[in-house]
Amino acid sequence: MRAAVIGGGRVRFVPDYPDPRPRPGEVLVRVKLVGICGTDLELLKGYKGFSGIPGHEFVGVALSGKYAGRRVVGEINVGCGECEFCRAGVREHCLRREVIGLTRDGAMAGLLAIPEENLHPVPDGVPDEVAVFTEPLAAALRVLESTQVRPRDRVIVLGAGRLGQLVARVLALTGCRLTVVDRNDWKLDLLGGLGAELRSGVEGIENAADVVVECTGSPGGLRTALRLVKPMG
Repeated sequence: MRAAVIGGGRVRFVPDYPDPRPRPGEVLVRVKLVGICGTDLELLKGYKGFSGIPGHEFVGVALSGKYAGRRVVGEINVGCGECEFCRAGVREHCLRREVIGLTRDGAMAGLLAIPEENLHPVPDGVPDEVAVFTEPLAAALRVLESTQVRPRDRVIVLGAGRLGQLVARVLALTGCRLTVVDRNDWKLDLLGGLGAELRSGVEGIENAADVVVECTGSPGGLRTALRLVKPMG
C-alpha cells in the first residue's frame, strides 16, 4: 500500500509499504480521507520520537466486520481490554493504551488496522469532507462532558486555531456569553457569525470567567487561563 512515513525529522511517501495485519478483534479500513492535526506536525518535528505512519483523523470504508462496505470513522485510543478503565468503558484512560498515529501506525496510508469496537458508521448524508472532522469535534464536545455550561455563564476560549474553532462553535450552542481570544484577526474573522465577543487580548477580563477553555497549547496558556477564571470557576 501507499503510505506517508515519518522518520528522522522528515516525511517520505512510500509506494510499497507493507499492508497492516489486523490483530484479533481488529478490521482493515480502506482510508478515503485523512486530516492533518497539529499533533501530526509536531511528530514531524520529533515529538515523542515517533517513527511510522501518522494520522488519526480519518474516514474510510471498513473491509470486514459488522460495518463491512460502510463508511466509518474511528476513536483513536486502543485499550488493553483488561484493566479497570477498559472494563468501565473508558479505554481512553487505559494506562497501557496505544494511540493510532502516535504509538502505532496511523491513517495516512491506503489501509488502517483498527479495533472494530473503535469504529462508528458515517450517515449517508454526511460527506467525507465533513466526516473527517469527527475526531477533533469529539474532542471539542468533551468540554461539555467535563463541565456544565449554562446560558448565563461567561465562557472564554483562549486560541482560535483548529481546536479552538471547534470548541467555540460547540460552546456557542449552549447560549453562554462567549468570548474568544486570539492574536490573529483572520482566525477571529472565521467566528464572525457566532455572536461571540472576539478579542485580540485579555486586558480587562481578569477573574471574569466562569469557564476558561485553553486551546492555544502554548506554555503560557494555562497561566493566562488561571488569571481569567473566577474563584471556584
